Amino acid sequence: LRFPDAMKTAKEDIDEEEYEAIKEALKGALVEINEFRSEEGSVLEQDFLDRISSLNNLLEEVIKIDPDRQSTIRERLEKAVQDLKADVDANRFEQELIYYLEKYDITEEKVRLANHLDYFGKTLKSDDSNGKKLGFISQEIGREINTIGSKANYAPMQQIVVQMKDELEKIKEQMLNVL
Repeated sequence: LRFPDAMKTAKEDIDEEEYEAIKEALKGALVEINEFRSEEGSVLEQDFLDRISSLNNLLEEVIKIDPDRQSTIRERLEKAVQDLKADVDANRFEQELIYYLEKYDITEEKVRLANHLDYFGKTLKSDDSNGKKLGFISQEIGREINTIGSKANYAPMQQIVVQMKDELEKIKEQMLNVL
């Protein structure tokens, strides 16, 4: 309190004309911000829709090559047994073959991934604030893609999975702009 001018208050008032000019400039800036946000949101929405469409197309490729993958796995297993040059109980071999084919089955993952992609699109179009929900759905999409990749055991399908992961990563990057 002993410092000079510590208790002194200087108040400079602006006149009504300056106040109105500042108020109008601020209103105009807020309108422009909202327009920019709306335009940016539309661009982001289209980007998300394009990437989800791309993921759907890649999923269709996975579905298309899955029968080839299954037959390739079956052939590899049969060849491995033949290379053993041992007598194998045909019944037991068939059981083991079924076990491995079920282990590599990706039917559930394909269905869940398709559902997650559809749900992402529906959530994107809803009127609610949904950035966090979209983030959660994209995590679920990633889980399904990773599971397909780990079960694929087939190079052409793993190449598609890499493309899917790339698209999903771009979605997640854009998601940071939404949250």
